[in-house]
Amino acid sequence: MLAFTKKEKMLMRKLNTPAKVQDFLNSLKFNFEKNDNTEEQTIKSPIRTLRDRRAHCFEGALLGAYILSLHGFKPYLLHLKTTKEDLDHVITPFRVGKYWGALSKTNHPVLRYREPIYKNIRELVMTYFHEYYLNNGNKTFRSYTQPLSLKQFNGWETSEEDLWNIDEALDRMKNYDIVPKSHVKKLRKADKIEIKSGKIVEYKK
Repeated sequence: MLAFTKKEKMLMRKLNTPAKVQDFLNSLKFNFEKNDNTEEQTIKSPIRTLRDRRAHCFEGALLGAYILSLHGFKPYLLHLKTTKEDLDHVITPFRVGKYWGALSKTNHPVLRYREPIYKNIRELVMTYFHEYYLNNGNKTFRSYTQPLSLKQFNGWETSEEDLWNIDEALDRMKNYDIVPKSHVKKLRKADKIEIKSGKIVEYKK
């Protein structure tokens, strides 16, 4: 098991609001994985991501959840699920008073941070629907899970091993559909200008 250094602890103590945590996540380079090679895929623990300064959405969500937990927030993950043609997304939902927001590590101009202004989880996740589309304009977001509490996992904060057990736990959770089956074929494609803007990336491979 690894251990955070004094310098690392000081850094995370300074990140004492969701907005500050999101700014830090944005500063990390994106972890580009080879999707056709499972041996090279990772789900790094917060301590490993903090040291590598590189993360994909899942790893960013884990690190964000851990830092928030240091400041009194409950550490949650939430899984956004898509059609087979697209990639799922994992975010860090957090609650301020009665309202939900979310941290999100992404390399694109969409699917990003959400202010804590939403009354419930469904309201929050629905804000991602129109932003979730392919380069052909097809909208792909289909279902979501309720927040998964990370408190049930031992040692996830400083594990040297990849956290596939958390990934498996998310996969076992109940999915809540957001698109009625009768509406799927009637969904309007994203506009050309939306598709163009969606091709902007923060970090290049």
